[in-house]
Amino acid sequence: QVQLVESGGGLVQAGGSLRLSCAASGRTVSRYVIGWFRQAPGKEREFVAAITWSSGNTNYAESVKDRFTISRNNAENTVLLQMNSLKAEDTAVYYCAARLVIVTSYNHWGQGTQVTVSS
Repeated sequence: QVQLVESGGGLVQAGGSLRLSCAASGRTVSRYVIGWFRQAPGKEREFVAAITWSSGNTNYAESVKDRFTISRNNAENTVLLQMNSLKAEDTAVYYCAARLVIVTSYNHWGQGTQVTVSS
């Protein structure tokens, strides 16, 4: 079992940066893939980025590639999402999620953190 708590959202102007943090608790974090998803008002939730804890392998949605960077801090059991060159369309509630490496569905979710980008 893993518990997730996001932090770091806020209001930023277009072109600015924010860093989101996902604190993961549980003794088996190394067996998980940690992902970031987002949901804008009136839209479906969409995948943003993910990192496999044990290997450090990452993948990104095309819309954020080259602007966002996902990383992990082993000592603090946190996953960071560095967001640069933010655009108004990045405005959404961002969720941290986890799944075991051997399954395909994310079944652990954080409460979400709001990111608002003003144009």
